Amino acid sequence: MEIRSLKNQFLEYLEIERGRSKKTIENYNHYLDRFLDWAAISEPMQITDELMRGFRVYLNRVEDSKGKTLKKITQNYYIIAIRSFLKYLAKKDIETLKAEKVEVGKNSIKEVEFLEAEEVERILDAASGQDFKSLRDRAVLELLFSAGLRVSELTSLNRDKVDLKSREFSVRGKGDKVRVVFVSDGAAETLQKYLEKRTDIDPAMFVRDEKAQAKFASKKVAVKKESSVDSLRLTPRSIQRIVKYYAAKAGIIKDVHPHTLRHSFATDLLMNGADIRSVQEMLGHSSITTTQVYTHVTNKQLREVHQAFHARRRKKK
Repeated sequence: MEIRSLKNQFLEYLEIERGRSKKTIENYNHYLDRFLDWAAISEPMQITDELMRGFRVYLNRVEDSKGKTLKKITQNYYIIAIRSFLKYLAKKDIETLKAEKVEVGKNSIKEVEFLEAEEVERILDAASGQDFKSLRDRAVLELLFSAGLRVSELTSLNRDKVDLKSREFSVRGKGDKVRVVFVSDGAAETLQKYLEKRTDIDPAMFVRDEKAQAKFASKKVAVKKESSVDSLRLTPRSIQRIVKYYAAKAGIIKDVHPHTLRHSFATDLLMNGADIRSVQEMLGHSSITTTQVYTHVTNKQLREVHQAFHARRRKKK
């Protein structure tokens, strides 16, 4: 069978039998299409050690329109997708290169950028107005930091799913996994004030401002479904702009993104004594390895503990 037809079957397998998210399937499709375009092959048996070496060299050297090469972690995404495809082919008894012969390279360990507690407060204080937009934007910032949400989780959130009395609710994250997240008292208070300003009937938790709402109302149309183009729901790009605006307004010189607040949520928990397994659950990481990127915080704490308490009874010379 032609290899692109097999690729399509593989993507259907990921969707139906493995229950992978739409975004994951889109990514795998992109990685495999780029590989097949480069390889110019038509049959699985044409995938060889030599072909894979050539593709890895290509990934390491290819440049984008700005002259930048692919990051190691991005290169690995391609290799992981190809390995998964090869495993699927082997499961179907189709002759091809063994997946075990395609090794995933090591990613360089990087420290995540996060905000100090004082910087978070400055950003929140920058959105201190009582008008609709200020209350909405502060609620966005509070919820990103208070619950450690991904931007996709925030934008897909509906207001009927958030229980401000119990200060907790469920979100559907990566891999379609559901987890419980918690809201601080301050975030709950801000959300309540924001929701009291809402006059629309859109189910989304976060919607466009009053001018957009007025324009929407003038159309005299009802929102029929979540994916409607007439929905007032904010987009991930809108959330990114909100975060960047208030970070700049607060005088933060770091490159702040919505994910920076998620990083800050995790590091804040660890610095205040939370164990890494609990943080893993609250972030919705499937593997503890992903959460261990935050150990730069605990390592710093261990150094401080060592310096403060180790061998205090020894005489100084």
